[in-house]
Amino acid sequence: MKKIAISIGDLNGVGLEIALKAHNIIKQYIKPIYCINKEMLNQGRKLLNISIPDDFEIYPTAGKFNINPGKNNSNAGLYSFNSFIDAINLAKKNKVDGICTLPINKESWALAGIKYHGHTEVLRDIFKKEAIMMLGCEEMYVALFTEHIPLKDVAQNIKKDKLVKFFKDFYKSTKFEKINVLALNPHASDGGILGDEENKEIIPAIKEINSILKKEVFIGPLVPDTAFTSKKGNFIAMYHDQGLTPLKALYFDKSINVSLNLPILRTSVDHGTAFDIAYKNQAKIDSYVEAIKYHIK
Repeated sequence: MKKIAISIGDLNGVGLEIALKAHNIIKQYIKPIYCINKEMLNQGRKLLNISIPDDFEIYPTAGKFNINPGKNNSNAGLYSFNSFIDAINLAKKNKVDGICTLPINKESWALAGIKYHGHTEVLRDIFKKEAIMMLGCEEMYVALFTEHIPLKDVAQNIKKDKLVKFFKDFYKSTKFEKINVLALNPHASDGGILGDEENKEIIPAIKEINSILKKEVFIGPLVPDTAFTSKKGNFIAMYHDQGLTPLKALYFDKSINVSLNLPILRTSVDHGTAFDIAYKNQAKIDSYVEAIKYHIK
């Protein structure tokens, strides 16, 4: 049975509740090691009024602070970051077979002086690899060509050579035999009337990668407003909300986040800290269970 390090996430959010509630389910698939120390675990357990399972194995991430449900603060941000770093180090030392992360809060990371905007950026920096962010479930997976950048900067990042490399890495990581590439502009630019990124960058990139692979794997560019009507398939979106809006509208509870093109496998829930329901025993575990199960595919 694989060992998976669980980064506990922001302790002011729903992460610890999810970990405790789901433990008896996920241990059927993997052996979890939770990156949290006894003091913080007991503090959170008391707030939740949930017992700690006897086989709840921990790796004692250093630090202590008073949990403040539903609030941003630097202590929670720093602890969630350190929990993630501990999980990464366990994987680098081959103590575990992969990582699953519970949700962090980007504002709390910023308050703690952490320069990264999310898990994927940390993984890129540590492993010096271009990690690919893919989200979804068995019915639909969506990879993001650009991620956490302002919308006004997206078009200037759509370049043929960068697209070809992304396509190549994505195919190597997934081996999907049909991958739908979304256009950037409305109506896929209507032949260049509504923008030229499709004709100048996206179409040449699709032709080149299919030529390299010697088969028609990449399809497109597809008109984004109709691409998801079948509610299934594998997609590459040009920017964050283009891909994640339809995905989360269709499969919010079961979608997961997967970091591809790395020496380790990292999965995550596909939702945030849910501060509004923190420590109210209302958190759902579906996405977390699916994120764990991805490790045994």
